[in-house]
Amino acid sequence: MSRFERQIILNGFGIEGQQNLKKAKVLLIGAGGLGCPILLYLAAAGVGKIGIVDGDSVTISNLNRQVLYGENDLGKNKAETAARYFQGKYIDIKWEVYPEFISVENAQELISGFDLVIDGSDNFPTRYLVNDACVLLGKPLVFGAIYQHEGQVSVFNLGENACNYRDLYPKMPSASEVPNCSETGVLGVLPGIIGNLMALEAIKVLSGFGKPLKNKVLFFNSLSSQTYEVEITPNPEGRESIPASITSFEIMDYELACEGVKQLTWDEAMGKMGLDIAFVDVREPGELPPLECTGLMKIPLSTLPQQIDLLEDSEEILFFCQSGLRSQKAAQQLQNEFPDKRIYSIKGGINALKNNHT
Repeated sequence: MSRFERQIILNGFGIEGQQNLKKAKVLLIGAGGLGCPILLYLAAAGVGKIGIVDGDSVTISNLNRQVLYGENDLGKNKAETAARYFQGKYIDIKWEVYPEFISVENAQELISGFDLVIDGSDNFPTRYLVNDACVLLGKPLVFGAIYQHEGQVSVFNLGENACNYRDLYPKMPSASEVPNCSETGVLGVLPGIIGNLMALEAIKVLSGFGKPLKNKVLFFNSLSSQTYEVEITPNPEGRESIPASITSFEIMDYELACEGVKQLTWDEAMGKMGLDIAFVDVREPGELPPLECTGLMKIPLSTLPQQIDLLEDSEEILFFCQSGLRSQKAAQQLQNEFPDKRIYSIKGGINALKNNHT
């Protein structure tokens, strides 16, 4: 008896739908809160080839919602760990593992070999980057996102007259406008619900069964359990912002365009230690873990406007916080005051530093 029997006997799905899934090649961007349920149900449904792109590692705070991982996986790469879980579970799926973050440099190579892309990322630069790459490469894109108690799902770039992410959100917001779940919190079941809806949309696109959410966005509220749909129409302003070619795409700086400030990794920041720079912790007093190093300045974001004169003589300034959000706000504030200074936010904050040493 086939493990897909219950799908095959479904009226309208049949053997043809199952064969379409078997032939399908899907690339998932992000194996986190959305990515975990997506992978569970695409693998169970019998998608033939699944690629996973994620350069992040498992942390203890992930475990309330990233259900593929446990405490024994702390510090391990998410893409590699997820693939190992499924390789022991289903032998009929081909897995492609990319333990890295998607970027303008690798996007074309990663996406070109797949039929469908699913964006399970959690930040705006990646969403716009993935959207633009899919538009340029002609790949349909299943999109999903969560914020506090609300989630949204859509299918972009599918067939003729298709809308894309920039039709829905033409202007790139800054990180300070919409915090991520590391700042606002999330009930673990919400990304599970939205991830399952994304998996459903992917299965509909790949199998030809049902009506995908083309040119529509479905919104779900976890507090009321209500859903509603919104129609999307082409937005000329948003479409003008898409790079005209892959060559133009590959010189885009999505983080700078979206966040308004340049970001450094901890490795890059540590390489500057000892140089004539200001290294600034914008966390509030008492936040853990403490970080002590030569030349460190502690200026909480809440008091930065009153202490901005302390940084007046510094030509290069590196801000960090707990998750990278407040440091971006600090960098934006200071860049407005001192447009000629070299100002950076350290990506991921102290949480990223802990991950590197887990």
